[in-house]
Amino acid sequence: MRRKFSTLIGALFLLSLILSACGSSDNSSKDSGGTSSNKTNETASTGSGEKVNLSFWTLFDGGDGDNMQALVDKFNQEHPNIQVKNTKLVWAEYYTKLITAVGAGNGPDIGISHISRLPDLINQGVATELDEAAKEAGVDWSTFNQNILDASVYDTKHYAIPIDTHPFIMYYNKALLKTAGLLGEDGKPIIEQSADGFIKFLTTLKEKLPKGKYPFALSNTNDDPFRLWWALYSQQGGNDVVSDDLKSPEIDTAKAVKAADYIKDLYHKYNFIKLNDPDFYKTFQSGNAAIMMTGVWATGTWEKTKGLEFGAMPIPKIYDQQATWGDAHTIILPTTTNEDPEKRKAALIFANWIADNGQIWAKAGHIPAKPAVFDKPEFKEMPYRSDYVSVASTVKFPKHSDKNWQIRDNAMFKYLNEIWSNKMSSTDAFGKIQTEITKILSE
Repeated sequence: MRRKFSTLIGALFLLSLILSACGSSDNSSKDSGGTSSNKTNETASTGSGEKVNLSFWTLFDGGDGDNMQALVDKFNQEHPNIQVKNTKLVWAEYYTKLITAVGAGNGPDIGISHISRLPDLINQGVATELDEAAKEAGVDWSTFNQNILDASVYDTKHYAIPIDTHPFIMYYNKALLKTAGLLGEDGKPIIEQSADGFIKFLTTLKEKLPKGKYPFALSNTNDDPFRLWWALYSQQGGNDVVSDDLKSPEIDTAKAVKAADYIKDLYHKYNFIKLNDPDFYKTFQSGNAAIMMTGVWATGTWEKTKGLEFGAMPIPKIYDQQATWGDAHTIILPTTTNEDPEKRKAALIFANWIADNGQIWAKAGHIPAKPAVFDKPEFKEMPYRSDYVSVASTVKFPKHSDKNWQIRDNAMFKYLNEIWSNKMSSTDAFGKIQTEITKILSE
C-alpha cells in the first residue's frame, strides 16, 4: 500500500531544496485547489503553547458543508491556540486536486477521505500514518466504533480518524403503510425479516395502496441498486469481490447471482418499483412511494420536506445475517514538505474533537463514529437517528484495494445495470464482471 510513499517524500524534499536554492520568497502562489500554499497559510510557530494555524480541505457542500463549518467555528472558539481554516472544494474535483497538490508540496495540513478512497491515498503516499501524533494528541482508539475503525487500519497502523459512517438504510412513509395496514402501534413497519417476508410486505403494499402510489422507490441504475446488491450479497456471507491478496477477483458466484436475481424480480417479476423513474428521491419525497432505500444522508432532506411523515430503519434482514453497504468520512493528515510534529499533534486534537462532537455532524443523518455520542442529549433529541445507529456495526466495508472505485464504476455498475434492465442474465453478467475485475487489478 505504501510503495510510493518514500518516493514522494524524496521528491518533496528535493523540491524544497530547489526552492531554497532559487531564493524563492514568494508565498502567494496558489496550489491546484485554488488555495494558498502551506507556507502562506501557516504563519504560526510550532513552539509548545504557541498559536498553530492549520489548513483543512473538505469536499462537503449543502447541509454537510454547513455542519462542518459550524464544527470548525466552534472548535476555533474553544481552542484559541489552534485555528483551522476550512477550504471547501468541489466534490467531483476534490481527490484529483488533493493528490496533485500533495505531490507538488502544496497540500493542506488536514484533509477528508472516504474510507473507500483511503487505500488509494495511502498507496500514492498522500495519507500518512497517525499513531505517533495520535498518542501525543491523546487520541483513544477504543472510543471509536470498532467496525468503522478497522476499515481505516492498514498493517496495524492507523491512517485516519473516522468521523462517521453513512450506510444504506430503509425509509418508509407512515401514512401509506398505515393505509395498507402495515404500520404497527409503535410507528414501525410490520414486516417479517426474511426473503419471503419482504416480498409479502411489498405485495400487500401493491395490493392496498391507492392508484399512482408505488410500493418501493429505487433507482434503476448505478449506485443504489448496487448498494442493495452489496447488502444482500453480504447478508449471505459472500466474499468481497477481490481476494485477500487484492490480486484477483473472488466473487462467490452463487450468492452474487442469488442476490442479483432477487433484486431483478423486484423490478420485473413483481413490478414493485417504477421503471425508468427519472427521480426516485422525488417519488418518495412527494408521498408517491411507501418505502425507499438510500444512504442516511437523505434523513436531513426528508426532515425539511413539509407534510412528509416518515420513518427510518436498517434495511430488512433478507438472508442469514444483518449487513448493509456503507462508506465513512475520515480525517487524514496529508504528506507535507515539513512534517511538523506540533502541527500534526494540533491537527489530531482537532480531528478527535470533531469525532467527539458527532452530534453536530449527525444533523445531516450520518452515524457518528464514536458510540458515546449516542448518549448525548443533543443527539437523543434528534428524531430518526437512534432508529438506525445500530447499522454502524453491520456495514460491510470493502477490502483495502486501491482499485475499489474502478471496480465499482467500470465492472459492477456496468453489468449490474444490464441485469436490472433485464438485458442480461445474472450468471452471464457475473462472468463478465469477473473478467473485468481481473483486467482492472492487472493494470
